[in-house]
Amino acid sequence: MNYGRVILGGLVAGLVLNVGEFLLNAVLLHNAMVDWAKQHNLPADPGPAFLPVAIGLTFVLGIVTVWLYALIRPRLGAGPKTAIVAALLMWFGIYVYCGVIYGMILAQPANLIGLPMIWGIVEYTLGAIAGAWLYKEA
Repeated sequence: MNYGRVILGGLVAGLVLNVGEFLLNAVLLHNAMVDWAKQHNLPADPGPAFLPVAIGLTFVLGIVTVWLYALIRPRLGAGPKTAIVAALLMWFGIYVYCGVIYGMILAQPANLIGLPMIWGIVEYTLGAIAGAWLYKEA
């Protein structure tokens, strides 16, 4: 496995994911999230530490996505189809699991659960394909 390329591709995938997360949370869902937070007496702003942690972890998720692609590549072959499989695995573990669990615990409305799930499948697919495009075996 070419770990340098895993990191490089993962950072590119992480960039795609971070842009997607910004568009989803700061543009598309911002007002709905602020309204939901107010209804539940929660702060609309999660605080100054949130953004750097979220951005950093999203880059880590990009690296994990490309690492997963590199792991399954010998069995499924190189290319976008394998990148999509890696993306779907990541999407399920992140968006589906967390969306359902947190949606139930926090009683979130459907638009704060469903739209992110749909958005996430596109976001992770694009990120995985971009990162996999840069990955080459050692």
